[in-house]
Amino acid sequence: MSAQRTSILDPTVLEKLSGLTLVARTVVEGFMAGQHRSPHRGSSVEFAQHRPYAPGDELRNIDWRVFARSDRLVVKEYIVETNLSCHLLLDASESMAYGSLDWSKFDYARWCAASLAHLILSQRDTAGLIVFDEEHRTKVPPANGAPQERAILETLKSAKPGGPTGIGRALSLLAPRLSQRGIVMIFSDFFDDLGEIQSGIERLVHGGHEPILLQILDPQETQFNFDALVKLEGLESTGNHKIDPKTIRDAYLEEVGKHNDALGQIARRLSVDCVPVSTADSLDAVLSAYLTRRMSRARGGKA
Repeated sequence: MSAQRTSILDPTVLEKLSGLTLVARTVVEGFMAGQHRSPHRGSSVEFAQHRPYAPGDELRNIDWRVFARSDRLVVKEYIVETNLSCHLLLDASESMAYGSLDWSKFDYARWCAASLAHLILSQRDTAGLIVFDEEHRTKVPPANGAPQERAILETLKSAKPGGPTGIGRALSLLAPRLSQRGIVMIFSDFFDDLGEIQSGIERLVHGGHEPILLQILDPQETQFNFDALVKLEGLESTGNHKIDPKTIRDAYLEEVGKHNDALGQIARRLSVDCVPVSTADSLDAVLSAYLTRRMSRARGGKA
């Protein structure tokens, strides 16, 4: 058990991430416990300010001491602290099984998901997991605490890539089923119809979520540095072909580049983060750089 757990959750990665927090860029109901405050005004936790009384305000919120001193009706407002809710969506379609290294894109994706789940749950926040291909396959409903982390890790360890790709379709189906609004981290290669992907992301945004796209690619998918004849097997279709990689390298790189650029443009139009990740990169460096950038952006008040 411990050996399996280490393969999913590298303690070295966690140590380097321990000082970082996931900072929500947009208001999605939840924030890191004790670090972020809801702009929704409520009646608990910490006093924020006074404002003039307006018809319809509850009388219990009037500050009668101020009224006694100044004969002015003012209402007390408070800042409500809420917890972060994070949904981890892991693409387990067959294309994620590819890997030119000692691990596949799917392995790397679930290491990312496991590390972020640990980070979120260690902050006493809420995390859930959905494993999907063209539709939802396995679900760990959002919760918090050590039992939740064990449930997520066990699900990640037992998951295997397989089944047709349908990222856009899956997101559209899952969006209305995510009852808790929050951050939705999607781990995928995003090799699917871009129109359907955009539609799925839009449904998440309109549902009050903040999607984050972690596009996980093998270095050969972006470099295509094959020298000898290669046999290309369709992961999600029948048949295979032997080709000279030099004859298609330029065309292949152009098509992949166009696809990835278009995905980035969709993300920018919808004001969501799209993070390109190579499976050759150090996991702790990737996550640390991204989370640090989010913290810096939030503290600077930038969108």
